[in-house]
Amino acid sequence: MRGDVWVIGDIQGCAGALRALLERPELSSPDTELWFAGDLVNRGPDSLGALRLIRALGDRARVILGNHDLHLLAVVAGVRPMGKSDTFQDILDAPDAADLIDWLRRQPLLIRDHGHVMVHAGILPAWTLDQAQALAGEIETALRQPDWHPALHDLYGEKPLQWHDTLQGPDRMRVIVNALTRIRVCHADDGRMNFTHKGEPDTAPELVPWFELPGRRDPGEPVVFGHWSALGLLIRPDVICLDTGCVWGRSLTALRLRDHQVVQQDCAACR
Repeated sequence: MRGDVWVIGDIQGCAGALRALLERPELSSPDTELWFAGDLVNRGPDSLGALRLIRALGDRARVILGNHDLHLLAVVAGVRPMGKSDTFQDILDAPDAADLIDWLRRQPLLIRDHGHVMVHAGILPAWTLDQAQALAGEIETALRQPDWHPALHDLYGEKPLQWHDTLQGPDRMRVIVNALTRIRVCHADDGRMNFTHKGEPDTAPELVPWFELPGRRDPGEPVVFGHWSALGLLIRPDVICLDTGCVWGRSLTALRLRDHQVVQQDCAACR
């Protein structure tokens, strides 16, 4: 029987901070289950080390994909070019690159267990949690196909900005992925997703955090997410944000699900 479940926020290639966090007594037991809220790689100094460390945890680790993880897959698939600030060339050059990429593309976009839901960025208020789980499964199925490269073509683009149940094809896939891995704020008047604002919530009065939009379904299960370092640590009955800016020289955060106890590790290898 497993012990505690700890959720760890955005690592973004900061393998040193992750290694130090995992050595803390609270997280080091082999019975402890570790959830990772996406963005395992990129921007930090050791994306390869972070991937290898997490994969080596075996069935102790439960991982979801973040936008940076999807970007790595898109570069491998030839869909996106490497950017000037990308720091995962070490993965592409590694002798075990094929195995790591194959493992990464098989990870889910949503985990729902132990009375909590984990996604990288957010869930649209129009979705029930059952619906969000099913929609995440559509993307997961596409990425797990033997011929998975073409699926990445459909995931990029910012439109449509709203969900409709009638969406099909690439439009449908883009809204699902953008909500689960990129959303922070939406327009207060009509709920359209906005991808330009990355700062603190109160610096753009015409925009509201996705979790503040009216009409949210199933608020009884807390949604744990990362992605929004400017928001930082937020613990409420309905939402928990764990992106505390590790890659920006702040800290890497872990939260225990049963009581929401927090453990943090300073990160010196910052941008």
